[in-house]
Amino acid sequence: MTRAADTSDTTVAAALAGHRPSLGRVLRDQKRVFFVALVIVVASFWICGPMGEWAVAVFLAVGIGIGLVNHIVSEYSLLKTLASGREPTRGEMTRQALVRLLVVGGGAAAVAVVFWSTGIVTLIGLALFRLITLVMTSIPLLKELKQQ
Repeated sequence: MTRAADTSDTTVAAALAGHRPSLGRVLRDQKRVFFVALVIVVASFWICGPMGEWAVAVFLAVGIGIGLVNHIVSEYSLLKTLASGREPTRGEMTRQALVRLLVVGGGAAAVAVVFWSTGIVTLIGLALFRLITLVMTSIPLLKELKQQ
């Protein structure tokens, strides 16, 4: 099994065996993602703060926070689907992803519009977090494909 998106093999195995996943377990399995998000937030305050751009650091942190919540909700939803034992239809998965995308994108866009000019950094933080989680997911998959 692949450690895609940093989900523990035991959590996925438990979900496949029909055990109901807990949000606490999902949070524990995402330690690396939390650490990366924390490093980016600290770096944004460390770099932007001395330049007097505290608002930029705050909005970047908000964007990363929104991305982190989206990541955790996605993982929990996936594990719940695996634990249910039924195979979701393509339409169900599309609807779930679309709703999450609308909520996350809409929330970040609302922050960007309400706090125009500096608030746009929220979208940058969200995109940065998504890019980093994509890389964190892809590297183990590429390593596994290379071994085969």
